[in-house]
Amino acid sequence: MPDHYDALETRDPAQREKDQFGKLPEVIANAMKAPGWSAHLKGIDPKAVISREALAKLPVLPKSAIPALQKASPPFGGLNVGAPGKVKRLQMSPGPIFEPEGHEKDFAGAARALSAAGFRAGDIIHNSFSYHLTPGAYILEEGAFALGCAVVPGGVGNTEQQIEAIAHLKPSGYVGTPDFLKVLLDTAEKLGRDITSIKRALVSGAALPPSLREELNRRGVATLQCYAVAEAGVIAYESPAREGLIVNESLIVEIVQPGGGEPAAEGEVGEVVVTTFNPVYPMIRLGTGDLSALLPGISPCGRTNMRIKGWMGRADQTAKIKGMFVHPMQLAEIARRHPQLGKLRLVVDRANEQDRMTLLAECSDASLQSAVAETLQAVTKLKGAVTFVAAGSLPNDGKAIADERKIG
Repeated sequence: MPDHYDALETRDPAQREKDQFGKLPEVIANAMKAPGWSAHLKGIDPKAVISREALAKLPVLPKSAIPALQKASPPFGGLNVGAPGKVKRLQMSPGPIFEPEGHEKDFAGAARALSAAGFRAGDIIHNSFSYHLTPGAYILEEGAFALGCAVVPGGVGNTEQQIEAIAHLKPSGYVGTPDFLKVLLDTAEKLGRDITSIKRALVSGAALPPSLREELNRRGVATLQCYAVAEAGVIAYESPAREGLIVNESLIVEIVQPGGGEPAAEGEVGEVVVTTFNPVYPMIRLGTGDLSALLPGISPCGRTNMRIKGWMGRADQTAKIKGMFVHPMQLAEIARRHPQLGKLRLVVDRANEQDRMTLLAECSDASLQSAVAETLQAVTKLKGAVTFVAAGSLPNDGKAIADERKIG
């Protein structure tokens, strides 16, 4: 049983960067054939985007902006290349956000994650992701097909019927949420049905707390996880080393400062931004809204791509203060206007039955405080206090806005 899916996983990191950024200009040029990307990337020369530094200068497209784009320009906001009728599936995720699935083999890069979780050709996999409109089930199913596996399309709900199928067909593995895997195991035990053929699982779509993973492992199911979004497919996945999530070979991941597009330092919590090589539905610096951080070095399993810590919360920390919305991107603008500042955090609370905000900024130059206060008001249209704190004193949790107001 080979340890790696292919040679791409173990190539020299410098060679990977050369290969991916060698392809990127063509990817961006293809994306700009679509009117939505042409407008979003107006003025960009694709031939110049040949490095991470050049990529970091392109605007981020927040995932949260896609529903409005699609409403204004249905069905896909002008972000798709080619006619909707030429694709394989037309799908819908919560938001709502509509996604086209092309005809490419393993379109979402799931085979690599399944392989890392121990699945091999000839395995039978029970798929409990939803087959109704959303792409989750198809992301994993197409990866399983590419790997040479058979799939039981369990979907969601109908727990007893799914247990009957598992007991009869005896799949060796499971894909779905970790919570539902526990439901299946618990219900099968109550019904006296044998579903112990399931020995491994690749889970996603919900948190995998250590306690739940330990329980599933104790009950005979070796459980690993992957991180995926509908627009980009599988972004990163675990290997048996279980030291962070390894970035997929089919895309480029950046961790950027929440609310902005500037790269975060290694180890610093920031927003996951993804660029894909999908020819039908390309994503150029898609801001997922999810938080994570880069891990140093490479995985002990030998896979050499960059690693992230996993899902660490949401970057969208918009707060409504005195009737005005304040966004993390506004804090990023303050940081751009005052490069002497380090990390920023806007704390929102209540005093005398009124909203109050205080900008905490890592800075040792007290003479800048009044200027920063003026910028805070100019950018947010609200007055707030500014407090300078020592460098390194603000938490590394990716939180730009801390809303401490008590509700109820």
